[in-house]
Amino acid sequence: MALTPKQKEFLDFLAQFIEVHGYSPSYQEIAQGLNIASISTVHKHVSALEAKRYIRRAANRSRSLELAPEYLQERSRQNQLAGSAGIPLLGRIAAGSPVEAVSQPETLTLDDFTRSDQIYALKVRGDSMIEDHICDGDYVLVERTPDVKDGDIVVALVSGSEATLKRFYREPGHVIRLQPANASMAPIRLPQREVTIQGRVLAVLRKFK
Repeated sequence: MALTPKQKEFLDFLAQFIEVHGYSPSYQEIAQGLNIASISTVHKHVSALEAKRYIRRAANRSRSLELAPEYLQERSRQNQLAGSAGIPLLGRIAAGSPVEAVSQPETLTLDDFTRSDQIYALKVRGDSMIEDHICDGDYVLVERTPDVKDGDIVVALVSGSEATLKRFYREPGHVIRLQPANASMAPIRLPQREVTIQGRVLAVLRKFK
């Protein structure tokens, strides 16, 4: 059955949350993530999507939303198509002193980022990374991996519940520093056991209106 734009946004949020966290979001997290004012509206979306068989609720379990296999297959197919799409690469352009623009026809693809099923995208909210040119509303492509090095921009799960985008550093005493790229914000320092690395950023995408 056809989806409304709001229902598609709801499903995409649910899929991305599960990909990042490994479990489904609470209704409150859905409301916050999609800027929905009322939990009752979340319930209505869930009921409508359940009736269309895009999701199902597991009985007697919290965080019980599950995506239907048909939706997951379609999402995988669309990701594969997006990954194989090519964009004409016509040359280089100076961002400093002007130089002659020379056409050098090539093709730029996203295969390097999307050929692995360990790559996913997140939409950035907030300005903690603006000095690294990652702004509110940008999209980051993330490789799902726990293996990162000092200085990498990572998706970190803090205390098992809150995900944040920061630069990663190890400090003495088994302490992790999550460093924002914003001079007005203080770093987050936590015991290593309270930080779970869920991926490292590969690329930033920005759409200009």
